[in-house]
Amino acid sequence: MAEFGVIGLGRFGARTSKELLDLGHRVIGVDSDEKAVEAMADVLTHSAIADVTDEKALEELDLTNCEVVLVAIGEDLQASLLCVLHLKTIGVKEIWAKATSKSHHQILSKLGVKRIIHPEEEMGIRVAQSLNYPMVNEYMSLGHNWFCVEISIGEYLKGKTLDDIMPDDSEFFHVLLIKRRDEVTVTPSLSMTLEGNETLVMAGSLKALKSVAPKLKEPS
Repeated sequence: MAEFGVIGLGRFGARTSKELLDLGHRVIGVDSDEKAVEAMADVLTHSAIADVTDEKALEELDLTNCEVVLVAIGEDLQASLLCVLHLKTIGVKEIWAKATSKSHHQILSKLGVKRIIHPEEEMGIRVAQSLNYPMVNEYMSLGHNWFCVEISIGEYLKGKTLDDIMPDDSEFFHVLLIKRRDEVTVTPSLSMTLEGNETLVMAGSLKALKSVAPKLKEPS
């Protein structure tokens, strides 16, 4: 279980918060709109009404312990950018942000935001899944609680075989392919040794994928 901060509790921020909570995480929800906070207060782990353009107000929320802080402010470009600047100043290491235009995206990129999201109405679910499984590049539901995911892995798995990362319920988990630079290996053997800096495409039940996740994460 991790803790996430969501700043901006409009439709996108609220949907993402609810999905993170459903995944078993803690969520600190923040908005300057009292009604938006009240609407989510009963489901959020913690909620706060705050002026997110005020550095001191953000500092008092103690967001530096969050795994990721998502700035889900949409139309107010100035508020979004000031919020990101203040989060960086107070020491929040992992910031994701919603962008509503090309110029918004460009400025967020210049500010060093790690991930910039251009959401559609239903994108909150996909973002929450990525936060829950942070090395996921792409994610697709196959129905009946099965999913296909593309995951980037680094040097920390060099020397491991595919068999080393298999979950106990391996019948519900499959490595579909491995991409190494321009080389693609389809349905690789479980004895295949990982070289690091590769991409795995896997399919499996949600339970199986969750059991694999700790084996794929880079040691902290």
